[in-house]
Amino acid sequence: MKITGIQNDGDMFPTQKAKLGLALSLLILTLGIAACPRNDKGPGSRVGISERPTEVSSPVPGATAFNGERAMDHVRKQVDFGPRVAGSAQLAKTREYIINSLRDAGIKSVTDEFNASTPIGERKLVNITAEIPGQSKDVIIISSHYDTKLYTNMQFVGANDPGSSVATLLEIGRVLGASQQKPKFTYWLVFFDGEEAFCEGWEQCGKPDAPDNTYGSRRFVTQLRNNNELGRVRALILLDLMGYKNLELGRDDMSTRWLQDIVWRTAHDLGYGRYFVDRPEGVGGDDHEPFLRAGIDALDLIQLSGYPYWHRADDTADKVSPQSMKIVGDVVLGSLPRIEQYLQSKTR
Repeated sequence: MKITGIQNDGDMFPTQKAKLGLALSLLILTLGIAACPRNDKGPGSRVGISERPTEVSSPVPGATAFNGERAMDHVRKQVDFGPRVAGSAQLAKTREYIINSLRDAGIKSVTDEFNASTPIGERKLVNITAEIPGQSKDVIIISSHYDTKLYTNMQFVGANDPGSSVATLLEIGRVLGASQQKPKFTYWLVFFDGEEAFCEGWEQCGKPDAPDNTYGSRRFVTQLRNNNELGRVRALILLDLMGYKNLELGRDDMSTRWLQDIVWRTAHDLGYGRYFVDRPEGVGGDDHEPFLRAGIDALDLIQLSGYPYWHRADDTADKVSPQSMKIVGDVVLGSLPRIEQYLQSKTR
């Protein structure tokens, strides 16, 4: 670069030399910053993402962080109750524990009790819904089922299915409830009863108009329809089988793609990309299916094909990791502002 008005160093006074040196130093520093923008963490890999996302921001400024050990305590407590089949006394104890845990976090909850016709007779089932009011009446649901699969030939305690997802949802609720600021959307934390089939196979005893599964989620959607509230629910995130110590979540092939993209992008931005992988996860139905059928965008976070203890007696607490639940909790919480932003920009 040519600096006008100067012939050579010999024509300059010492003070002029000092000023020129300072100017050159500042110029070099400025050019260096422009050429080398700050990127401490590096861009990382971006599976299925074509553009650089915005920074991950907290949906709950000033709130405490997700605590994996606290979630693990919730898992152990559920396992201590034993098998928690829909309609059982053990599930009633679990329900009381969930409600009390929500209350301790300052979150009010309501229950919806209903009778369901099942292959083993009428069963009283109960959904739990907790609300975190937002600036808008529009709703984002975060959910899990809380019943375990019925088995008569083994002691099935379901530490991962559904212990880990219930625990993660409770801890997400605690974090959201700790905020002194109203979120942009209203959040419902929903614990579905009767997700598991009473017969051994998912479709063994079901009929097209009366499946032997997803009793609670189907009831919930029916209630939304009857109360003319389907339009309020803008998105659903379902947690299921996501606490395995060897965590690897694929993309459920029924889930809404834009929700998946936001969550997977957030996982990569938080440094958790290796746990949210770009492969299909075939589930074949879960509690998000009734919502999808009703036209509600929904996402299932589930590790089914890669969990060797699914519906086995050794689905026990030692298979579940506090770190895995924290990873999923951090990613869900980090995704919420982006989901809100997308929904606000989406024409209805």
